[in-house]
Amino acid sequence: MTFKNLFIEHDVTPEVKAWLEEEIAEQEARYLAVEGAMADLAPMREKWYQEFFDRLTKHGFNQDGDDKIIIKPSDLPVKPKDREDKVVWKYGIDGE
Repeated sequence: MTFKNLFIEHDVTPEVKAWLEEEIAEQEARYLAVEGAMADLAPMREKWYQEFFDRLTKHGFNQDGDDKIIIKPSDLPVKPKDREDKVVWKYGIDGE
C-alpha cells in the first residue's frame, strides 16, 4: 500500500452494498439540491460582493480598534473570467 492509496480490500455483504447504494443516492440528491439553491443565489451573491466592495472603498476596513483604512478600488480583487463561484464545505480541520 502506498502513502496515497488508502483503499483496503474487504468483503462487503449484499445488505451493506444495498445500504451504501441507497445512502449514496440520497447524498447525491441532497448535493444536487444544495448546488441548485447556490446557483439560484448567484445573482444575489454578485450584489453582495459589490455591496461589500462599496463599503470597503467608502467607509474603510477596521484595521485596529477604531482605526479604519480606506481601500482603493484598484486594490480590490477581480473575479477571473469564465469562473463561477463554488461553495464548498469541508468537514473538520486539516490534521484532525
